Amino acid sequence: MIVILGLFLVGPIVMALWVSVSDWTGRGSPFSGNVDFVGLKHYRDMLATEGLARQDFMISLRNTFYYVLGVVPVQTVLALLLAVIVNQKFLKGRTFFRTAFYFPSVVSSVAISLVFLFLFTGTGAVNRFLGLLGISGPNWFADARGVLHLIGDGIGLWNMGSPPAFLTDTRVMNLSLWEWFSGPSVAMSAIMLQVVWTTAGTFMLMFLAALQDLPAEVDEAAMVDGANKWQRFMNVTIPHLRPTILLVITLGIIGTWQVFDQVYVMTSGAPAKTTLTPAYLSYSTAFNQLNFPRGAAMAFLLFLLIFALTQLQRWLLRDKDEVARRRAERQQRRQRRQGRTTTTAGEAAIARTTVEEAQS
Repeated sequence: MIVILGLFLVGPIVMALWVSVSDWTGRGSPFSGNVDFVGLKHYRDMLATEGLARQDFMISLRNTFYYVLGVVPVQTVLALLLAVIVNQKFLKGRTFFRTAFYFPSVVSSVAISLVFLFLFTGTGAVNRFLGLLGISGPNWFADARGVLHLIGDGIGLWNMGSPPAFLTDTRVMNLSLWEWFSGPSVAMSAIMLQVVWTTAGTFMLMFLAALQDLPAEVDEAAMVDGANKWQRFMNVTIPHLRPTILLVITLGIIGTWQVFDQVYVMTSGAPAKTTLTPAYLSYSTAFNQLNFPRGAAMAFLLFLLIFALTQLQRWLLRDKDEVARRRAERQQRRQRRQGRTTTTAGEAAIARTTVEEAQS
């Protein structure tokens, strides 16, 4: 197993890391003598050098930031809601509903993406339904307008045709503040709906397993104390689900930052790069533009970003009581070690005194 993991996992990672700091053109072996070490040049191109490479990378980060911000909370809350529904003992057809809610998670994401392409076309089922409500739906996957821009324009906060000058003139990392604060595009919103629908079932099973592990005695004790359903849910069920919530949010953050197949099938980064993501940009740079070093560098930057955000999320959702308990235990062990050290030093001093008296 170690040999197989080293050959097909560790080996390619080491190779990609070397490619990201080299000038390999994709021809021949990346470890040949014709490939030179260029250091962090490709990383600087995306982070510190003015140009199209940094602009595209920043656009992909902006798009994915709004994608994560929209998908992770919604899929977590929806999965918990579905788990609570199908966990009701008196619900008829619980097995059917569990299967129905989980079914989208086991279907190929490519197949579901193709179905959503037909649903969200200009004359698709979604726009036909909106038409029944008197709403003229957009051409979803060809609409690059930002949702926050549309909301601000709708409430009179600004005019999309002539946005505020201080937002358009102030640039941060090759993008203006107006571009940073655009929100997800209409096209990205359709992708977000598809992802929430397909992933909520998987996380529903995790919450369902945790709910079934909840001791009935605890809930009954809260009921005897006079707590209503909402109070029992917030003060008994949610604390019990804390480890599962942490797991679901962690997996959600990792999965959303790595989104690739939906973008590849549905939009290829269009329209106007508003659905471009770091994972798809890395693929496109390496295999379409044949710039393998820069594509590998993007992949490692994405890894570092996901790792940092995961650690931040774990720190924010940590159990403060558990942290305090562990800190107190470490302090007690430290005091015991210091006490033993003091006792040992005292015993050694007494022994030396005894030896000196005997010698005298």
